[in-house]
Amino acid sequence: MSDLLERLRGRGWRMTSQRRVVAEVLDGDHVHLTADEVHARAAQRLPEISRATVYNTLGEMVSLGEVIEVSTDGRAKRYDPNAHHPHQHLVCSGCGTIRDVHPTGNPLAELPAVERFGFTVSEVEVTYRGLCPSCA
Repeated sequence: MSDLLERLRGRGWRMTSQRRVVAEVLDGDHVHLTADEVHARAAQRLPEISRATVYNTLGEMVSLGEVIEVSTDGRAKRYDPNAHHPHQHLVCSGCGTIRDVHPTGNPLAELPAVERFGFTVSEVEVTYRGLCPSCA
C-alpha cells in the first residue's frame, strides 16, 4: 500500500474532504488511474466533487512530487502515487494496463560513458511493454 495520505499530511497539506477523497482513491499499490477514473471513484464517495477539483488536486499532488504523471503511447495521462518508491512500469500494448515493476540492477550503470554524450545523467525511466494475460 502506498503511503500517500501520510506523506501529504506530513507536508502540512490542507486536507479538505475533496483532497482527502482524491488521495484515498489514489492510495495503493499498482494504482495508475486517469483523471476521469479518479473523478468517477471520488464521486462515488463524495458525489458533489467536481471534475475541476479532481484535476486541480492531481496537479497539486504532481507539483508537490507526491504523485507521478505517467504518459504512455499517447493515451490519457495516469497518476501514480508511488512517487517515493523507485520502480519502473510494465505497460500492456493492448489495453493499457500499467503495473509497477522492480527490476534488479542499475539501469544508469548500463549506459556506457560514450553513449552519455557528455550528459550528467540524474534519472532513468524504463518502460517495459508487452501484452497482459487478458490481451495475449
